[in-house]
Amino acid sequence: MARAAHPRTLAARLAQRYRSHHTTPTSALLHAPHPWVRALGLLAVVLLGAWLGLLTVGDVRTPVGPVDTTMTLRPSLTGGTKINVSPLGALELDSHTAPIRLDVDVDQLDPDRSADLVNHPERISGLQQEITRDVGAGALDLALRSSVAVLAGASALGLAVYRRPRRALAAGGLALALLAASGITAFATWNPKSVLEPKFSGLLSSAPSVVGDARNIVSEFDVYQKELARLVTNVTKLYNATSTLPAYRPSPTTMRVLHVSDIHLNPASWSIIGSLVEQYDIDAIIDSGDTMDHGSSAENVFLDAIEDLGAPYVWVRGNHDSAATQAYMSRLKNVHVLDNGAAVTVAGGLRVAGTGDPQFTPDRSVKPQGDDTERAAGVRLAAALRAQKAAGTPVDIAVAHNPVAATQTDGEVPLALAGHTHERKNELLGRGTRLMVEGSTGGGGLRAVEGDDPQKIRASLLYLDRDTRRLQAWDEITLGGLGLSTAEVSRHLPETNTPGAKPSKTPVPLSAPLFR
Repeated sequence: MARAAHPRTLAARLAQRYRSHHTTPTSALLHAPHPWVRALGLLAVVLLGAWLGLLTVGDVRTPVGPVDTTMTLRPSLTGGTKINVSPLGALELDSHTAPIRLDVDVDQLDPDRSADLVNHPERISGLQQEITRDVGAGALDLALRSSVAVLAGASALGLAVYRRPRRALAAGGLALALLAASGITAFATWNPKSVLEPKFSGLLSSAPSVVGDARNIVSEFDVYQKELARLVTNVTKLYNATSTLPAYRPSPTTMRVLHVSDIHLNPASWSIIGSLVEQYDIDAIIDSGDTMDHGSSAENVFLDAIEDLGAPYVWVRGNHDSAATQAYMSRLKNVHVLDNGAAVTVAGGLRVAGTGDPQFTPDRSVKPQGDDTERAAGVRLAAALRAQKAAGTPVDIAVAHNPVAATQTDGEVPLALAGHTHERKNELLGRGTRLMVEGSTGGGGLRAVEGDDPQKIRASLLYLDRDTRRLQAWDEITLGGLGLSTAEVSRHLPETNTPGAKPSKTPVPLSAPLFR
């Protein structure tokens, strides 16, 4: 007969068995990942898996009007919509704020649908409804396909990493939830008017045709669907073109003024300005100074190219332009030199007044007086503007080289232009004058290209109403280098010129000079 186990021995065995099943070795505790480390790992798996899923199966091919497109959702820090029109470039729209971006690739023009529009122009009137239907159907298909893509991608990667079906399904569900939250955010922040202010990147010569006409944007296309139809129509024309791009026909009621500044002896600037004059049908060019670098007489031959630009050239002296520079400019054909508040009428009615910079700094022949001298010059310009208004010939645009001087015209003129800083700036001053400071159209001059990262070349195209001479819109044109190969055109409209906005107010005249 077997002996019964001693109570102490039995208790010891039970305690040992309990400890072996319900305790963890110290080494295992030391190597166990922290909960937040596991959470970060899961999030990384979810994001990477969702991205791979979108790349693999997340695109939708759908016809939009006369073109075949591919629509895709992509992760993004800023959101928005990007429309790729290969080989011409891309349009970027600030359409929404969410961690996803909508990419639309224009793959090809359908010859049958395009020919149908060409042969039956009356059908273009119904193009916007067709495009709205196409985009809506494509967006719904894209949402469903993207949901499947992120779910499958995150689940597959989760299974490969964790080798547990429940953890893989959790990764897929989290990816789907993140996509749904991003979609809700995009819907809540959707801005249909973003198409009124597109940014075009691509071939400079095609930019006007793709971006469109500012007057038509404001007066005819006041909702998203209408402007989208306009965009697709322009793309149709571009793809139908063979040897030449379609003519850019500006509205007869829109005046185009090109603002340039700080050329600094860069000969490439004349080619750039000439191209812009031709492509945009420019009515007048306004140069806010620093055309030269040292202001020497030997540099004057550089200015001869102005006579061949094909548009009236309004110029004010900068701090790198000497009195000899100004005298030479005044003898050039089609050049209007403004100084001491003098005014000129160009482009069939546009009144421009300006003053030269009071300081000439390259050779230090005059000791620089700083901002006080600039303010005094601006005050004299403001007084000249008041005198012009009292004489019944109010000025539409005031020009000074230094923004400090241009600021003093606040309230005396609707628009003031300046340069000098080599940085683009646009602000509405306290008394209603809009101050536009241009960057360097010469990319800072030839000295600026000696470094590894030369300055960008900048100019702005101003759209003015031909009757009121008020600013309707402006395009900021930026070149990435010293050639005409690529450009970025960004459209902007004043708040008062967007559809449904109230008319802008005329600046209130000042009764006394404004000092800042």
